[in-house]
Amino acid sequence: MAHRTGGRALSLLRGRLPLPGPAAAGGGCAARGQAQLGFSGAAVQRAPQVAGAEEAGEDAEVSTRKKTFTEVQTERSEQAERTVLIKCPQKLNEKKLLQYLSSHGNIKSHFFFENRGIHALIEFSEKNSIDSLQDAVGVPSAAEHHVVPFKSRLFTFTLKNPVSQAAGGTPVHLSPQFHIPVKDLIPKLCHADSISSQMYMLLNEYQLTEENIKLRYLACSLVRDFARAYFPDSTVKPFGSSVNTFGKLGCDVDMFLDFYDTQKHATKMKKGPFEMEYQMKRLPSERLATQKILSVIGDCLDNFGPGCIGIQKILNARCPLVKFSHQATGFQCDLSVSNSIAIKSSELLYIYGCLDPRVRALVFSVRCWARVHGLTNSVPGTWITNFSLTMMVMFFLQRRSPPIIPTLDQLKELADEKDKHVIGGYDCSFVTDLSKIKPTKNTETLDVLLGDFFEFFGNFDFRRNSLNLRKGKEVNKPESSPLYIWNPFEQDLNISKNVNQPQLEKFVAVARESAWILQNEDKTQQTIKKEPWGLAALLIPFGKSNASKMKNRMKGIGSETIRSLLDSLKLNSANSLQKAVGK
Repeated sequence: MAHRTGGRALSLLRGRLPLPGPAAAGGGCAARGQAQLGFSGAAVQRAPQVAGAEEAGEDAEVSTRKKTFTEVQTERSEQAERTVLIKCPQKLNEKKLLQYLSSHGNIKSHFFFENRGIHALIEFSEKNSIDSLQDAVGVPSAAEHHVVPFKSRLFTFTLKNPVSQAAGGTPVHLSPQFHIPVKDLIPKLCHADSISSQMYMLLNEYQLTEENIKLRYLACSLVRDFARAYFPDSTVKPFGSSVNTFGKLGCDVDMFLDFYDTQKHATKMKKGPFEMEYQMKRLPSERLATQKILSVIGDCLDNFGPGCIGIQKILNARCPLVKFSHQATGFQCDLSVSNSIAIKSSELLYIYGCLDPRVRALVFSVRCWARVHGLTNSVPGTWITNFSLTMMVMFFLQRRSPPIIPTLDQLKELADEKDKHVIGGYDCSFVTDLSKIKPTKNTETLDVLLGDFFEFFGNFDFRRNSLNLRKGKEVNKPESSPLYIWNPFEQDLNISKNVNQPQLEKFVAVARESAWILQNEDKTQQTIKKEPWGLAALLIPFGKSNASKMKNRMKGIGSETIRSLLDSLKLNSANSLQKAVGK
């Protein structure tokens, strides 16, 4: 078992906090309590209490600046190692439960949530409190079912005398684990005073909460407990939407099994006057080793993992993985091995999300808009993915005057020696200290940015140009894919290669229609008539909720430009594509 290294945990925020963003966002809106990944702007963070002068000094230094991605990952992982998950009875006396658990150690934070029954996440101040609790917990009776004797950090709490023991208890507060449906969000948006306010309201409703983030890291920590039975120095950490500041409530948990500590230990041992190394199984390729490791871990979760069901081993994919459902936390999980470049992509987006609160607000609004209009889908296919759409927003923000976020090349110029990373021959270097990145001088409101985003891509020359976030400019397409977005690190890959021509045409058409709506709507009249306006109007599928009004719009300027663009896209024949490639 890994030893606790004195890391501190974020305070659990309850209640409601002010919305982030510039004053244009409006002053009358409030946000749900969250400590979003330890950065200011997008969320509020309380200064934690620590023991020890040296540790306090280090924490004080960190609290004066925005935390790096690695610091957040380390802090959250240590937090998860001190955490247990308990299934509780429907009628529960919260005070008595906490009193019982406190006999094993000080409780740092806790919350309850609903997932096929009430569950409690309990974070202790010290890791050895879990050992004390495990020593006092009984093993399930094997009268009806035989049990696998693996002692995890998942427990079931029952009352021997439910009537008397539950007496005096009040209903516990349940932390939401899913966002509200769009149809329930629209009426809320209509009460905002600007489109900027609407966008921050949507962000507040959809972003991961403090509680949900803790639950995600706990799911990874529980899987790590299984992995360490075979690989004692391994870690399991989340990546992607769970950590890049752009995850929404209900999204899957992407996690990776990492052996970095093992590699570091091997390097350290070779510095002496002699060489001594472990005898290990040798295989002809890294891919085969990955497949074998995931196959064993998948079998282990399937056969012995409490609440791990629906295990699918997808080992022949470009990136082999194991998919499974984690019933205790309610997450759908994807487990891969040491996906280093994917981690750097997560870190890059984390940095962009930290730099300016408008970044996340715009991404969340655009992704919600895209899902409403069927431009994205949770099932793989020929449509634009959320990752591609997020990168399109980043590119758009790089192209503003002045830019709102820097290009990857500019971040690379700020990198010092510890930031330099070459993975598989690809340069993945960029600055990780957020304080080294100068704030943007751009003061545009989200009202302007949302409309300009639709106009920018509604008129973008997709036939000839591609999006390059490393350079922050359009470049000629190297091949004929309808939509070409350069992978920021693996520059020979197109992250949107799956998108076909009809889906791109649909995106352009809906973007143009959305730009037209924002340019021509009369907010005052729509407010009087109690009709959706601004962002709310864009979250209603066009032509469905108000067919007659949509028909009139289709006769206007917006529709003419749509037809013009679609006609131009249809000219994208084999000959024109060859010509574009030739350029």
